Amino acid sequence: MTGWTETFFRPDEIERERITIPAALYNLCRLMLSRCNYTHMYVPVRSLQIQAIIDEEEVIFVDGQGYMVKDGEGGKVIKLSWLFHHDDRGDDLNAPAPIEMVLYAEDSRELHTRLITEFRLALEQIEERMAHGDGGKATVLPFKA
Repeated sequence: MTGWTETFFRPDEIERERITIPAALYNLCRLMLSRCNYTHMYVPVRSLQIQAIIDEEEVIFVDGQGYMVKDGEGGKVIKLSWLFHHDDRGDDLNAPAPIEMVLYAEDSRELHTRLITEFRLALEQIEERMAHGDGGKATVLPFKA
């Protein structure tokens, strides 16, 4: 898919905090991104109506319903981000992973709590489909008038 662009707005920070996330969740983010053909990966978290976008440095969580326009440019609003601290990770793959959680909305802390489970489940569903080759299939049939 060429020429496709999506715009996201990063509001002013409300709060920033260094925390950890479970090792399994961090490792799954890294694994899924390594399998992706692009520099980022979109993960729908349908149960929360959130879209997650994973890249090398962070995961942003975007309100699936929220949309704003600023200076003639429209886009979705980031509610929360997890900034990875790969250098602080250490050698233990089972140890909780340090991140910096950045809150952009009043309900972001509650969202973070729910994402620990729901985002992991969304990633596991994608991994399951990839492992079983269920990436989908397209068939193009000729249309005769």
